[in-house]
Amino acid sequence: MTAAIELTGITKRFPGVIANDNVNLTVEKGEIHAVCGENGAGKSTLMKILYGMQAPDEGTMKVNGELVNFSSPTDAIDRGIGMVHQHFMLADQLTVLENIILGAEPTVSGGRINFKEAEAHLSQVADEYGLTIDVNQMVESLEVGERQRVEIIKVLYRGAEILILDEPTAVLVPQEVEALFENMRELKASGATILFIDHKLDEVLEISDSMTVLRHGKTVATMKNDGVTAHELAELMVGSELPTPDTSESTVTDDVALELKDLTVLNEDGRQVVHDINLRIHRGEIVGIAGVEGNGQGELVDAIIGTADIASGTVSFHGRDITRESVRKRREAGLAYVPEDRHHEGLLLSSPLWENAALGHQTQSPYGSNWWLDRDGARAQTELIREQFDVRTPNIDVSAHALSGGNQQKLIIGRELTSDPEVLVAAHPTRGIDVGAQAAVWDDIRAARRNGLATLLISADLDELIGLSDTIVVMLRGEFVATLAPADVTPRDLGAYMTGAALQNGGAA
Repeated sequence: MTAAIELTGITKRFPGVIANDNVNLTVEKGEIHAVCGENGAGKSTLMKILYGMQAPDEGTMKVNGELVNFSSPTDAIDRGIGMVHQHFMLADQLTVLENIILGAEPTVSGGRINFKEAEAHLSQVADEYGLTIDVNQMVESLEVGERQRVEIIKVLYRGAEILILDEPTAVLVPQEVEALFENMRELKASGATILFIDHKLDEVLEISDSMTVLRHGKTVATMKNDGVTAHELAELMVGSELPTPDTSESTVTDDVALELKDLTVLNEDGRQVVHDINLRIHRGEIVGIAGVEGNGQGELVDAIIGTADIASGTVSFHGRDITRESVRKRREAGLAYVPEDRHHEGLLLSSPLWENAALGHQTQSPYGSNWWLDRDGARAQTELIREQFDVRTPNIDVSAHALSGGNQQKLIIGRELTSDPEVLVAAHPTRGIDVGAQAAVWDDIRAARRNGLATLLISADLDELIGLSDTIVVMLRGEFVATLAPADVTPRDLGAYMTGAALQNGGAA
């Protein structure tokens, strides 16, 4: 049978880097094929080539047996290939229907959109692939899993028969992952072919029919999913066993480092998004926050670091009220911050690494004082971070954009932990990075905890929350609804609390 996708000898070079080195990938029609590998292994580049976002320097591509040469995503779409990106590309202020047809609107005379025709075609697509959603809902009202379904329907609406799903489970709770996998199985049963990129290897093994492993830009293995274990797959990817976040020893002290009292935060529309929050984090303690995205975690973080106005309540740092203090004062007092989005909040992508290492600390030694940057001090500190946190780069003068996602994250972690902090706010510190970089970040956080660091950990990775935290607090609709001992809950239990199902069934806070 003719393969749906056949990539042969794909090579892509960038200045100083070979992203793809003679890569081969074959995906049979009607199968779910996983592409695995560390950050920097070449997965993203390969998918961008397949989707027409980049052109290979060498090699050939065939789609359904025909030789193709894409110059844009439009070419790939015309050949029946659709891509669902890790970061959703939806407009919150539009309806589901408007988002799905955006850029592919059927029109009538005068250029007016034919919504009746669009809805009829959408209904046909949804029925064919077993995907249902209310097309008149506003996207801003949808849960994360529902938004992802909209993204999938959007590419199917455009005629895609081959779907590329990039890290699709990154922000989903276990119940939503199960729903996604059921959707994927229905798509497969309806004849769709799926390429699935994921760093959660247990999920890869659960859903895929076959897999290709990339390492350092090369194909190291292609195999059927037949008795392969997560440990074996991790060893193919990084040359070592699959790491775990488990922390056995307790280092919690009686010294309260961060305290929130009756904290309430309003959004721009005046609506309460954080309501009456009380929390204490001690030196040597990691408190994990579990919650479906959009339930107030981001606003809580903003209130702690000083970028959101607090409507009422207080934030105290070692007993000192910092509620009205600036971000700079909080940082200088010892507050470290790992942002959720490293590209938009954590880095200046076009700037060199040594300038990025100074961000947020430029008023403190060794980076500088007041607003004078000590270039020599910043460069020396960046070299220390590079060595201590294994940031893999040819030198510290390259731009942050040149690093892989894992190395970007290690630079941020190193920047924050070498600032001698008292409290760390870490928002999704391992999102979108491979198992090797993930293990390094876990080791760094555990080591800092042993040295007395108080940490607030927000994560969608429930194994990470359970493994690293001393206490887990569940946040739902802006409130803390449950406090749980990590030893007593499973990821599925935690997912039930996060969606409110456990509370409806009698779960206690």
